[in-house]
Amino acid sequence: MSSYIGSAISTIRFVKDYAFNLGAYLLASRGHKSMPTLTPIDSISALSPLVIRILGQNPGPFTLQGTNTYLIGNGKKRILVDTGEPNISKYISELKSALGENEIDSIIVTHWHNDHVGGLPSVIENVVGKKVVPVYKFRKIGGEEDPEHFTYVEDGQEVKVDGATVRFVHTPGHTIDHAALYLLEENALFSADCILGEGTTVFEDLHDYMCSLDKIKSFKASRIYPGHGPVIEKTEEKVDEYIGHRVKRENEILNVLTEQKQMTSMDITNTVYQASPWSVRLAALNNVKLVLNKLIKDEKVQKTGFEMYRIVE
Repeated sequence: MSSYIGSAISTIRFVKDYAFNLGAYLLASRGHKSMPTLTPIDSISALSPLVIRILGQNPGPFTLQGTNTYLIGNGKKRILVDTGEPNISKYISELKSALGENEIDSIIVTHWHNDHVGGLPSVIENVVGKKVVPVYKFRKIGGEEDPEHFTYVEDGQEVKVDGATVRFVHTPGHTIDHAALYLLEENALFSADCILGEGTTVFEDLHDYMCSLDKIKSFKASRIYPGHGPVIEKTEEKVDEYIGHRVKRENEILNVLTEQKQMTSMDITNTVYQASPWSVRLAALNNVKLVLNKLIKDEKVQKTGFEMYRIVE
């Protein structure tokens, strides 16, 4: 049991930085407008013959209605996707209720963020019990993580349980270790935080994130089960919306640099977000830098000095 706790504690060390950056990104992407009303989500929902959603009971500005966790399968043994946050007794109670007489055969952690992996010790102790189950995830390269407590997977690897086959799809960008999951029997995709049911998400690397969106689109999934928010039925439309949103911002920055020849990241931010208050511009600076980093990788922009950027000619 201590091994799982140690693993979770190691992951939780990142939470403060994550919350700060996510808050900044949210401010930048949503501006100073009020948050829209979110679609109500039941604590437990049978979404298909193979999928049950259990809400993480952790609503908030970063988690929307709460983290969506899922049970996959139709027999005695089930796969649990994500575990919510630490020590939320109501979630543990709902998870037990959703399981009934069935049991967790394996756990998949879609990425290292606390609202997806933080509840792992509680789930192991209070739901799984003494049985040892594998905890699958992609490796977090360059990050602090205890390799003894996870079973690392490769892109395309599959895990099977009664009635269901789940394929791991490496979708970095939101985080380097981010996993989407393809449910073969339903032609459905679990997008975790790469695509949300409502609003837009945040990312560590925009270049990788855009590649991951293209990868998700290529599956032509009939539905998407997101890490937060309601189920997505119009899958192609949603993915195109996400891609279009990012391309629009890229083009705005390219147009500004084309007109001004050379600018600092702060000058670019002030120009693109000139209608926004100063507090939003400071938050937006993070997004602008991420876009600039992608444009450098795309060889459309070059860095000419300390925080100075220009169009590649």
